[in-house]
Amino acid sequence: MNIVIAPDSFKESLSALEVAKAIQIGFSRIYPNANYQLVPMADGGEGTVQSLTDATSGDLQKTSVIAPLGNVVDAVWGISGCTG
Repeated sequence: MNIVIAPDSFKESLSALEVAKAIQIGFSRIYPNANYQLVPMADGGEGTVQSLTDATSGDLQKTSVIAPLGNVVDAVWGISGCTG
């Protein structure tokens, strides 16, 4: 049996990859011999950069930037890895 697990992230708590791994753990209790394909997804909102870097074995980066109101905040951005 082949099972594809393709979740979005759980806002501010789990990345899409972490959600996929948690679902796989649960499914594995019922279907221990299945082949699992984890495909973290994103809808373009928060979590999109994380999903893209996870999918390509890339790296997340953090840079301090000036926000629209003049305060300094950390911006997260990613570098895509090799896709094979």
